[in-house]
Amino acid sequence: MPGWPEKCPVWELHQVYSDDKTREWVREGCTTAGIGCIDCKGPVIEAMEKELAPMRARAKEFDAQPDLVQSIIEEGNERAREQARTTLREVRTVMGLV
Repeated sequence: MPGWPEKCPVWELHQVYSDDKTREWVREGCTTAGIGCIDCKGPVIEAMEKELAPMRARAKEFDAQPDLVQSIIEEGNERAREQARTTLREVRTVMGLV
């Protein structure tokens, strides 16, 4: 049964992840029932996997170094505490509490 790409949530993903040629292939295939939903999703999945690959590789590096992750968290916490102390001093000064 022919479909309507504009009514399909996967079509929105094609707008972001697919090139013109792929979008035309999807539109033609969907509206003529030449492809099914699984065929339609394939190019989007491939494009998303390609985009996520560098992020997954970076996450894998951190996963292998839990001590590094902990030190990054501790450094960030200390910077946040310093900023909070500065802000509180300013607030107390403005309020006349110092």
